[in-house]
Order: sequence, then C-alpha cells, then structure tokens
Amino acid sequence: MLKGKKTSGLPGFGLTLGLSMMYMSLLVLIPLFSLILYSVRLSPGEYWQIITNDRVLAAFRVSFSSALFAALIDGFFGFIIAWVLTRYSFYGKRVIDALIDLPFAIPTAVAGITLSYLFTANSRLGRFLMDHEIEIGLTNAGIVIALTFIGLPFVVRTVQPVLQDFDKELEEASASLGANFYKTFLRVILPSIAPALITGFAMAFARGLGEYGSVIFIATNMPYESEIVPRLIVQKLLNFDYKGASAIGTAMLACAFTLLLIINLLQHRLQRRII
Repeated sequence: MLKGKKTSGLPGFGLTLGLSMMYMSLLVLIPLFSLILYSVRLSPGEYWQIITNDRVLAAFRVSFSSALFAALIDGFFGFIIAWVLTRYSFYGKRVIDALIDLPFAIPTAVAGITLSYLFTANSRLGRFLMDHEIEIGLTNAGIVIALTFIGLPFVVRTVQPVLQDFDKELEEASASLGANFYKTFLRVILPSIAPALITGFAMAFARGLGEYGSVIFIATNMPYESEIVPRLIVQKLLNFDYKGASAIGTAMLACAFTLLLIINLLQHRLQRRII
C-alpha cells in the first residue's frame, strides 16, 4: 500500500458513493435543474412580474401559512402520540400504531374527498359544526386539517424511535437529584428529542407545501382566498402557460429550500449541543 494514501474504513465506499450520486442526479437533481433552466428563458423583468402578481402572492401566503400551522399542530400532537405509544401499554396499541401510517397508504385525493364529506353539511359532524356556526369544510381551516392529516405520520415516525432509544437512567438520575417530572422533561428529555422533533416538523411542513390532491377537494380553491401554489401551477399548465408555471415553481423551490436549510441548521446546532 502506498504511504500517505487515505483509505475508507468501510469497503466499497467509492462504488456506493457513485451509485448514490447517480441515483440522486437521475431522480432529484436533473429534474430540478431542468425546471430552473426552463425558467431562465424568462427575462428578469418577466420573471419578477410573474412571481409578484397579486394572485401568485396570495397563493404563496395560503400555502405557507397553512403548511406552517399544520406542521405546528402535527409537531405538538405527533409528539404526544409518539410518547403514548412508546411509554404506555394498553389494549389496541398495535392497531393505533398501524393507523398512524394510514395517510401514507391511501391516495391523497381519497383523503380529500373523505375530509370534505366529513366537515361539510353532508355528514352529521358537519351539520353539528354548522349548527354551532363552526365552518371547516370549504374554508382555509379545511386546508390546515387536510395538511395536518397527511403530515402527522412524519412527526410520529421520526420522534418515536428516539423516545424508544432514550436512556431512562437519565430520568432516574434527574429524579434522584430532586427534579420533578416537568423539570426532568424540560431539561433532560426535551433537549434530547428536539432534533428529531424539528426533523419531523420540517418533513411535515415540506409535505404540506407540495400537497395538492387532498386540498382541492376540501377548499373552495378561490383565487386570492383559498388557492394554493400547487393548484395555481397546475392551472397554468392546463392553460399551456409553461413559462408562468416554471417561474412559480422555481420561486416555490427557492423559498422551500431556504426554510428547510434554516431548519436543518437549527437541528444541527441542537445536535452539537447535545453531544
């Protein structure tokens, strides 16, 4: 072996790295670069005029606010569900654990139709809510509910393994030092699971930004009110406005990537503090 030549501790590193990069390029990088290259055909003035249109800005506002609220709800209740499934034993636990993955299995259009039926006047629950002047179906609140439904498994399945592997001796040590449950939770448990919780939040948020199938059935899809960015892009594609669709798509890509990068940096900083 030549001196000074560094070798990896794992065999096959070059081959696996090459296959990984090829896979990423074919399925992720090349389609994204194709979208960017198509939007480059627009002049800066045309691009700016498209993405600053009032209808486009309203759609961005609806998409980002709805995805954010849904991800926050998923983060809170997803953590509670993961905690219950990890820390307690009860009848029907495996059934509930299996139901968590249901949004992964069913088509989003089916979820949208079901939620639309459930929260409108067609069902007893919808009539009950409307009798008490609570409107969810065909409103922006319905969009948040649809995004919450599809995003919940991301949080639960991200936090659950971390809670299962958490060293309970740390809790016992904290209790032996006189800390009650709430202080132990805030100072010992929560910092340890915070990176996983942030990851689940980011995944639910990203999934909500790109969701289309479930939202169009539970929202009115009215421009300036409840129209989301994916529907606006589809509408432009149906009208053969490929330049407009590519411009909005790249703007959405840039905003989502920036937010996810910030979240990942925050997660990395929390992990370094824990280590």
